[in-house]
Amino acid sequence: MVPDSAVAGSAGAHGEVMAAVDGDTYLIADVSRDDAWLSMPTDDTPALADYC
Repeated sequence: MVPDSAVAGSAGAHGEVMAAVDGDTYLIADVSRDDAWLSMPTDDTPALADYC
């Protein structure tokens, strides 16, 4: 399955992604695109050490 993330031109190569914790919610957003974000409870976020 191909992800629905097509970006015209080279704009995707220069996106700016940010993450933040707001209370009990972890947020990740590509601030260079409209509606490109996700959130999840902080208790459900994976630890980076689990992938190293």
